[in-house]
Amino acid sequence: MVGNLVSGKRIAQASGRDLGQIEDNDQARKFLFLSEVLQWRAQTTPEHVLYTLLNSRGAIASSLTCLQLHKRAEKIAAVLGERGHLQDGDHVALVYPPGIDLIAAFYGCLYAGCVPITVRPPHPQNIATTLPTVKMIVEVSRSVCVMTTQVICKLLRSKEALAAVDIRTWPPVIDTDDLPKKKPPLLHKPSNPDTLAYLDFSVSTTGMLAGVKMSHTATSAFCRSIKLQCELYPSREVAICLDPYCGLGFVLWCLCSVYSGHQSILIPPSELEVNPALWLSAVSQYKVRDTFCSYSVMELCTKGLGLQTDSLKSRGVDLSRVRTCVVVAEERPRIALTQSFSKLFKDLGLHPRAVSTSFGCRVNLAICLQGTSGPDPTTVYVDMRALRHDRVRLVERGSPHSLPLMESGKILPGVRIIIANPETKGPMGESHLGEIWVHSGHNASGYFTVYGDEVLQSDHFSSRLSFGDTQTVWARTGYLGFLRRTELTDASGERHDALYVVGALEEAMELRGMRYHPIDIETSVIRTHKSITECAVFTWTNLLVVVVELDGSEHEALDLVPLVTNVVLEEHYLIVGVVVVVDIGVIPINSRGEKQRMHLRDGFLADQLDPIYVAYNM
Repeated sequence: MVGNLVSGKRIAQASGRDLGQIEDNDQARKFLFLSEVLQWRAQTTPEHVLYTLLNSRGAIASSLTCLQLHKRAEKIAAVLGERGHLQDGDHVALVYPPGIDLIAAFYGCLYAGCVPITVRPPHPQNIATTLPTVKMIVEVSRSVCVMTTQVICKLLRSKEALAAVDIRTWPPVIDTDDLPKKKPPLLHKPSNPDTLAYLDFSVSTTGMLAGVKMSHTATSAFCRSIKLQCELYPSREVAICLDPYCGLGFVLWCLCSVYSGHQSILIPPSELEVNPALWLSAVSQYKVRDTFCSYSVMELCTKGLGLQTDSLKSRGVDLSRVRTCVVVAEERPRIALTQSFSKLFKDLGLHPRAVSTSFGCRVNLAICLQGTSGPDPTTVYVDMRALRHDRVRLVERGSPHSLPLMESGKILPGVRIIIANPETKGPMGESHLGEIWVHSGHNASGYFTVYGDEVLQSDHFSSRLSFGDTQTVWARTGYLGFLRRTELTDASGERHDALYVVGALEEAMELRGMRYHPIDIETSVIRTHKSITECAVFTWTNLLVVVVELDGSEHEALDLVPLVTNVVLEEHYLIVGVVVVVDIGVIPINSRGEKQRMHLRDGFLADQLDPIYVAYNM
């Protein structure tokens, strides 16, 4: 990010369509609150199915019409009022498996005037490591009660739970399996759309637990933006294979159907471990045109179904109707994975143009999303050596040190993006690397207590440029990227601006005065030997530590060390300080399929990795 603006260069800024100027017969627009949209749908289209949940065999486990959801939400609101004695604005933790109960509980909270927080339930086989996170979110979010199912309720009070956390300090736990036949006396009508609708908690890749505040205004703007980008109407069906606990995954699972009226076919990603073909079979069976998944789902399909495409074809699985298959992500698009997925399922009719990614982060849960109309995502090749000095130099495909970067999808309606220098906060020129800043009606309104420096964090949501347009308030995403005007035209006839995400600032490693992104070193290492299944890198003091997972016999571990050190030296000019060879599954991965490098670093420093072999190259 050398200097600031060179005269005569375009400032790197871009925006999605203007929400105010789009004329559509969006009936939900006249309501300020999602709870009102649901009540209106329950009155006007009571029998219309909004949600269908599939089990691991692909059969319908349960479904909800507009009226059923409204009635269930009313009963839950009544329970909250009676058993919970909750006040307006109290926080309630919803600890449910992915499904329909979670959705009903969410709207029950809105009907009662409470603020819901969705929390992933503890894993019954792994309570010791998963329960403390649940407890932490319940405490940090200041939840005054926990709503859950009977099964999880028992789990929270079990002997194993007692060994992991102090279960006496849980707030009251209400199970919603047997609801009374009562309706609440009055449904809560929020007065101010800028008040909190819900809290969104997620563990970042650096292991930080961060909750963000979503207001009613932001929630409605978000749903409208997605409705327009994906052209969602009541006659549409959308298949969703995502975890419904945070970010865009939660919004698609719980909110969008109520706003747009389309039917969501819900597929819990955990069911794919039992039946890897579940998601793609459902997409084919329901003739779905739009589907959303995560990288971990895509990887499961690529690895688990690699040899089964013929048998799937003979069973009639046909993906030729799919228009958009979007990977919901908070990172640089993984081109190798999306391309191998496209190639593998091309035989089943999947169009490679259909596969794309989205991009969101903590300050704005969805900035880009490919959507239905408009140009296909573009790929550029940049010089990796220039990138280390924060410069973008475009090169030809296949040239030495070239790195392919795929555009992260189209910028959503109502979103403006600018690229700024993270140090000086000045605007950057086009095709210059800088921090992605975003201004949008669906930005989160702030962090909800982050452990640590709250002064530092406030700047994330209300930054202004140091010169140029100093009036607009921007949120800082914490990701480096660049904008480039392409030769393509978008739906409005304008030239299309593409956003390329390079990586998170807090994950980047400063070595020898240059900025390295872990993923680039890891990609090089994984390519060196067929037995290396996964790799993660981090720094320790100023040494580079490379952890590789070995799928093979232990005597191969010694052979890997020179391969790893050579490739990192040749491609990145770095000397590896420590090579750690570990068993498969040691590198921790979160629900979005992202590596938790900081957790791994903590495990390495505490000597908990139980490695096959460690080589110190001091």
